[in-house]
Amino acid sequence: MTTARQPGIDALKVLASQTIVLHHLSAYGPVAEAMEHAAPALMDWLYGYGRMAVQVFLVLGGYLAVPSLMPAMAGGVSALGLSLWRRYLRLAPPFLVALALAMAAAAVSRPWLSGDLVPEPPSLDEWLAHALLLQEVMGVEALSAGIWYVAIDFQLYALLALLLWLGQRGGQAWPAQVLVLGAAAASLLWWNRAPGLDDWSIYFFGAYGLGVMARWSGQWPQAWARGAWLAGLVVLGTLALLLEFRHRIALALAVALWLATVQRWAWRLPLPCGLGAALQVLGRSSYALFLVHFPVLLLGNALFAAWELHGAVAGVALFLAVWGVSVLLGGAFERWVEAPLGRWVRRNA
Repeated sequence: MTTARQPGIDALKVLASQTIVLHHLSAYGPVAEAMEHAAPALMDWLYGYGRMAVQVFLVLGGYLAVPSLMPAMAGGVSALGLSLWRRYLRLAPPFLVALALAMAAAAVSRPWLSGDLVPEPPSLDEWLAHALLLQEVMGVEALSAGIWYVAIDFQLYALLALLLWLGQRGGQAWPAQVLVLGAAAASLLWWNRAPGLDDWSIYFFGAYGLGVMARWSGQWPQAWARGAWLAGLVVLGTLALLLEFRHRIALALAVALWLATVQRWAWRLPLPCGLGAALQVLGRSSYALFLVHFPVLLLGNALFAAWELHGAVAGVALFLAVWGVSVLLGGAFERWVEAPLGRWVRRNA
């Protein structure tokens, strides 16, 4: 059994990825404006709160990073570098393919859509900044919706890898755990309260660290040790909320507690016929869906404008169509692009 295929984790991936897509559909273009007339309360909620689904992926990222990093952390600098290179190859190649799709969709959509929705053709420097996953750090405008997260994910993985590597230089695990716990506490109590830091991993490391702590809470054979890590997770999250209540941190804490629970027993729960398989398919393609939904959003809004559609009925129809096509394209992209690239990385990196 692999962690990624636990139904409880797949359910989180599906819920978060679909919510992010719906959030972007509620934020951009004439389709969103038409839907606003049909379902104003729903669209206001998706626009205002849908973005918080990113917290689910932050916590999941920390939770899932631990087992992939631990085997290399007792090695030398080359082992650390290889871990980071493999993570880059896991993220960047499908990201760049999806970015090319977005630029093609932008070129097709540009005659019918105006404003900031359609990105301008990128320069070589902009392509390079995106290829290096440094677009936000270098002050380059993102070429697709939500792709800032890909760069932050790589930063977070690199920071966690460095902390674990530094902490385990003496051959013991506890110094590394202290470093990670300290960085997570600093993020939750200070860095995450400074919006100007949101281009950097330290702003988000609190949620990521809660995921790491949730993972560690289930890796001890002794019940007291598991309980101590779980208590530490609750205390740290509660302190952060008492210092300054943030809905995103409350959600991150809830997700971390859910993960700490599902790794013990949730995968044993029976699921209705077909639900488990559907969760696996949609969970496996969650990253692909995140990457490819923006080109579909552009083309759907361009069709709406080109056909001079208007009104709630047309808005609902295009909204649902864009959502459905995005899910289908995400599945195809995972099968024919992301998965083959992933197999190549495992064989060659």
